[in-house]
Amino acid sequence: MPRMRRRIAGVSLVFAMLATGCAPSATQTETSPSSVTATPSSTHSVAPSATAQKLPDPRTLRGLTEVPDLSDPAPVDGSFSQKLPVTLTDVENNKVTITDTSRILALDLYGTLSRTLIGLGMGDKIVGRTVSSTEKQLHDVPVVTENGHTLNVEAIAALKPTLIIADRSVGPREALDQLRESGIAVVLVDPHRSVDKTPDLIRAVAKAIGNPAAGEALVKRTQDEIDAAKEDIAQWAPKKPMKVAMLYVRGTAGIFFILGSEDGASELIHGVGGDDVAGDKGIKSIAPANAESLVSLNPDAIFVMKDGLASTGGMKGLLKRAGVANTTAGKNQRVIAIPDGISLSFGPQTGEVLTSVAKALYGVK
Repeated sequence: MPRMRRRIAGVSLVFAMLATGCAPSATQTETSPSSVTATPSSTHSVAPSATAQKLPDPRTLRGLTEVPDLSDPAPVDGSFSQKLPVTLTDVENNKVTITDTSRILALDLYGTLSRTLIGLGMGDKIVGRTVSSTEKQLHDVPVVTENGHTLNVEAIAALKPTLIIADRSVGPREALDQLRESGIAVVLVDPHRSVDKTPDLIRAVAKAIGNPAAGEALVKRTQDEIDAAKEDIAQWAPKKPMKVAMLYVRGTAGIFFILGSEDGASELIHGVGGDDVAGDKGIKSIAPANAESLVSLNPDAIFVMKDGLASTGGMKGLLKRAGVANTTAGKNQRVIAIPDGISLSFGPQTGEVLTSVAKALYGVK
């Protein structure tokens, strides 16, 4: 448990900075990163099927590639009967009875819970969100967090939720406890996000809404997409894995970190067939990025969040950061920019995320 708490604290710091720094300040450069098509040093043919393409050696690719944002999750196909009330024991051994799912709040650091509810066909029941829930259909739904991911109890209570599904990646702890004590049904789920834990998370959310059958259908669809993504990626990835580091950068001042093996970066990098060089060096949670550390890692490619790259002045700003230009990735300007809301969320669109990021990394059209 101490290890888990350290991990969540580290990721919370990163996402709190992410949430509070989405818009460039007066001291930040407002240049957005331009979308640069990564090109190999030699020409290659492009076949209609991604798996049939003759791909370049990914180490010959140059430039920035932006991963396109995903559409909102599609509700799972099928007709499923919701059965309420339901009584369950959540991840913290709280016994919770749910009688009404007409007004739901899905609150977590990653935006995974709202995507899961949408996948279960309950998107129209979501009445509040965190800044990480970036789905288009939730654009006009009120944000109930302050200064990143600090829960605003008054704003939440004003929405009169009948069910809150959350985890301890948002806080403070007493906020969720206070909401439970007020009589609202609060279900806490596992805060850890990974490819392997995705089915359990979907099942936990589906159980909380009284529709485990829909949950099993969404688990199957999600797992099928993950398996298909892995099959494609195995064909695209070179025998010698690309060395990849995921960096968190914000603005033009000192916010610059390496994401470690316990921050979700390893899951993403390994999921697309890469070698997580930070994890290899024993970096577990977020660590300061500096010239020495980056040269030591020397990645072939760098993953960043798209809004963070924009806030630091695009590629020009990133290359000014200490050590970046001295890495292989920096010399080749080989950077993969991933939409912030999907970069580390996993959940029911994990297969889509892995496929999109892998395509960007390996030059798949």
